[in-house]
Amino acid sequence: MAHGTTPHFHNTEGLRQIEVGSKEFQCVGALPPFDHPHVYLDMGKDSEIVCPYCSTHFVFNSRLAAGTASPLSAIYHADAA
Repeated sequence: MAHGTTPHFHNTEGLRQIEVGSKEFQCVGALPPFDHPHVYLDMGKDSEIVCPYCSTHFVFNSRLAAGTASPLSAIYHADAA
């Protein structure tokens, strides 16, 4: 997997919404071993998207740096899994 180029986010905390600084990313669901297939999401011209696996609502926030999220705990690091 290309973790170095495509941001990955998770929702282990069960948040209603996660703000992200990228319109293209992967959702992993919860942290392994409770993750779902790592699905690629692309907002396109929209500013929000819902993951079809875990129903996490992701909202693009242009004030966030690319690859970051609010909360920061939603950023998935493969080496921490």
